[in-house]
Amino acid sequence: MSDSRTPVVFIHGLWLHASSWQPWLDLAAEHGYAPVAPGWPGEAATVEEARRRPEAVAGFGIDDVTAHYAGIIRALDRPPVLIGHSFGGLIAQKLLGEGLARAAVAIDPAQIKGVKVLPPAQLRAGFPVLGNPANRRRAVSLTPAQFAYGFGNALSREESDDLHARFTVPSPGRPLFEAAFANFRRTSPAAVATGNAERGPLLLVSGQADHTVPDAVTRSAYKLYGDSPAVTELKQFPDRGHSLVIDHGWPVVAEHAFQWLARQGVRGQDTSYA
Repeated sequence: MSDSRTPVVFIHGLWLHASSWQPWLDLAAEHGYAPVAPGWPGEAATVEEARRRPEAVAGFGIDDVTAHYAGIIRALDRPPVLIGHSFGGLIAQKLLGEGLARAAVAIDPAQIKGVKVLPPAQLRAGFPVLGNPANRRRAVSLTPAQFAYGFGNALSREESDDLHARFTVPSPGRPLFEAAFANFRRTSPAAVATGNAERGPLLLVSGQADHTVPDAVTRSAYKLYGDSPAVTELKQFPDRGHSLVIDHGWPVVAEHAFQWLARQGVRGQDTSYA
């Protein structure tokens, strides 16, 4: 008998390991979905191993990561839901725009081509990578202090340091450079088919205290979808930072995402493909 559950593919962003999605995987299964959280190309199976081998992920860009997840999606027996955070949110939007997903939730998504706002907090959060052009070819780690500013600014320092110790890994610098210069190139890996009228529903989620992807960036991305009649909605969470998918408040964000999916007619059990 074929599995009647709707697949959910979780896509993480820079500096977090795929294992950081485990609570979401458990909750998705409780909602009846078939969840998976594959890592980025070259990503090791554990946080510890990923920290020992940063060179394994160095040099991968947005197109490489998008193609990696597209291959995973094409191996499924039906179109999945995509839930992505940060650069994972950008990639989820690209894949949805290409018609490879049934629906997507993009949480604090990295800026797509066409977003022109550049808040000072975002510049400071990206400086550990963008401050050195050589980082385009390297994998870069965040110190606890850098993580506390970019991810954990809405948390106690104790909780931020704990999350840093548990989940952070070196990540390729190239995607940040590609997104930062997207509007200066005629074609860019950060481009998304925002005008696609045939795609599935999209939920953009913003933490309004986010330094890495400030609320203004997510709101600007939302406006870029204005010419498409496809469902696009924006949910803002006050006083939440970039850590909102892994910190103590993650269940509120996750439950909102699954309830929104249900309102779009996308549920865990789906017999339409049986």
